[in-house]
Amino acid sequence: MLGVLAAGSAAGGVAAVVVIVVIVLIVVIRSILIVVTEYERGVFFRFGRIIEGAKGPGIIVRIPGVDRVVKVNLRVEVVDIPAQAVISKDNVTLQVDAVVYFQVADPVKAIIGVDNFRFASQRVAMTSLRSIIGRFELDELLARREEVNVELRQVIDQATEVWGVVVRQVEVRDITLPDQLLRAMARQAEAERERRAKVIAATGELEASKELGEAAQTLTASPGALQLRTLQTLAEVATERNSTLVFPIPIELLQIFAKDSK
Repeated sequence: MLGVLAAGSAAGGVAAVVVIVVIVLIVVIRSILIVVTEYERGVFFRFGRIIEGAKGPGIIVRIPGVDRVVKVNLRVEVVDIPAQAVISKDNVTLQVDAVVYFQVADPVKAIIGVDNFRFASQRVAMTSLRSIIGRFELDELLARREEVNVELRQVIDQATEVWGVVVRQVEVRDITLPDQLLRAMARQAEAERERRAKVIAATGELEASKELGEAAQTLTASPGALQLRTLQTLAEVATERNSTLVFPIPIELLQIFAKDSK
């Protein structure tokens, strides 16, 4: 009986040792092997110095306590620029917000060139947004938004290039105008519509008067045509239900009465 108990305790001890060894191996392997995914790169530090640039994707072997790996995301990241108070070239106060799409092109520069490249890129975009918008007048800003986006992208990209960050796209998302300016623009648009309506009406009257003058000349040159036109007008009046009686009097008869009166 005692032999059975001794054998059981020995087996339990062996099992415990095996479990401990397995756990230690797992911890050691996890600390030695670093998995870098397809969209990431690992910046490898050994005793504080970068060796061989960025590594990955795949498995990176490091020495615990000696090496340090910093992973950098290479996917395009989106940064929202909160609304900024901007004064345009024609002294109009605006609230402008934008969206910046950037991507890390050089992981080593992104890690050692700036403390936090995401935060730094956002701050540069905010400053550049206020600077670029201030170069345009309000009408230009509303009508040439694509040019503003291109210039913003170039300025921000030039500032972040030294950090290994490339700006893919910049979009001015919203431009908020003061209420007083919105009311003034609405009055201006209404006045412009009224002006166009009056111009169109005047143009129509001018063309109609020209056509009527030509018609009068044609009818004067052909008395028969004038009589046909008179009969056509009578036919149009007769088709309607009214109590009006129209009796045409020849102009020649009036001329005879005028001569007799003289």
